Amino acid sequence: MSILDKKLKQAKQPTNILNIPLIGVFIKSRWYPGIFQWIAFVIFSVIVFQLVAGTVSPQTNFGTSMTWVLWWPIIPVLFIVAGRFWCAVCPFGKLSDLVRKFAGSEKRMPKFLKTYGIWFIDLFFIMITWSDHVWGIVESPRGSGYLLLVLVTMVVTTSVLYERRTFCKTLCFLGGLAGNYSRSGMLELRGTPEICRTCKSQSCFKGNEKVEGCPMFQYVRTMDSSAECNLCANCIKSCPNNSIRISPRVPTKELWSIKKPKLEHASLAAVIMGIVFVQNITMLEIWGDILRVIGLWTRTTNYTVNFTVAFVISMMLPILLLLGTAKLAIVIKGNEEKIKENFVRFGYAIIPLDLAGHLAHNLFHILTEGKAIWFNSAALFGASFRGDLSLASVSTVQWIQYAIIILGFVGSIYTVYRIGKKGSFKQLAPYYTFILLLTVVNLYLFSLPMVHRV
Repeated sequence: MSILDKKLKQAKQPTNILNIPLIGVFIKSRWYPGIFQWIAFVIFSVIVFQLVAGTVSPQTNFGTSMTWVLWWPIIPVLFIVAGRFWCAVCPFGKLSDLVRKFAGSEKRMPKFLKTYGIWFIDLFFIMITWSDHVWGIVESPRGSGYLLLVLVTMVVTTSVLYERRTFCKTLCFLGGLAGNYSRSGMLELRGTPEICRTCKSQSCFKGNEKVEGCPMFQYVRTMDSSAECNLCANCIKSCPNNSIRISPRVPTKELWSIKKPKLEHASLAAVIMGIVFVQNITMLEIWGDILRVIGLWTRTTNYTVNFTVAFVISMMLPILLLLGTAKLAIVIKGNEEKIKENFVRFGYAIIPLDLAGHLAHNLFHILTEGKAIWFNSAALFGASFRGDLSLASVSTVQWIQYAIIILGFVGSIYTVYRIGKKGSFKQLAPYYTFILLLTVVNLYLFSLPMVHRV
């Protein structure tokens, strides 16, 4: 190989942030991710205590402001910037590690969880969102606290019964969201094919005497997705060949060429868009009028019944629209492709817009209620501060929301273009129109005045 060929080959190699001395040494040390895990675990314990035993007023409860005003809004930002890094430091994950260390089992994950786990995750996410609106979990510190305790119970139970992080992989309500959003993220962990191809140890999956195997059951040699990589660095520490890298990448790049697209992931992407719609609609002044119209059809004023109807409609609309779009695209192209195949492939293109909608919605909370974090944190130490909770004006928040939705639109449109293998405008026009329609609906909803739930 000539010197020029070697230079060209090196130029094509992705940047590896592990080659930055301070970062590489820290990530390979025992301090990572432990130091972050313990900080998160301590704060989480205080949050749960405050939710369960503190004031019942959501406006002045430290746990409520930390969970719903701070943590929930910054989660999508973390997924964009650092993939599933949150899952590496999550208190539930740390709790699972502790339980398994002292009372865990090496029993394998049940086959039904391995096969249908993602569907359970999707279902739990939908159920929790529904429960929030029906029982007011966000508005109730006690409700939020009891929800977290239920999740703690699930973590402890699965950690006692099964190996590794079975809960995180197959039952965590945030798992499906994290997996979908992380595919749009700006970081990826991968092995070096030339090195992994000849490796016999499989320590990245099995672990060694010092480091546990991958808690998410991933095998770096064949891994081509960030959907289930927690960036916990177990594989980095156990790899005997220094094969693994962590590299920055273009946002949404992974979505362009999913090797094995799955119906459950595409369906969740469409459902999340519907959930973003209903989350916005319930904060609008017209929400009461919508409930009354639904009540005329259901012939009841029962909130649970009428909200459930609105919730189901909101989730089904994007799915039905995507199905119709997939069918129309086949008619235009005049080929023998199947509707399901197109639905699944192009369903991934919704994810950037999902992320934008989620972020824009939660931005309203952190920018219009953000000072509650400071006020309620100070109250833990006996200080008393009160005043306007907003960090920015409503109009400023709206313009930022518009900008975020436009960025999501660009990401989804370009993803359609790449998934369609850079096909002609005519062939991809139905999908472009579909994404544009979802974007217009989002922009319209964010243009309307919202009211606070907390």
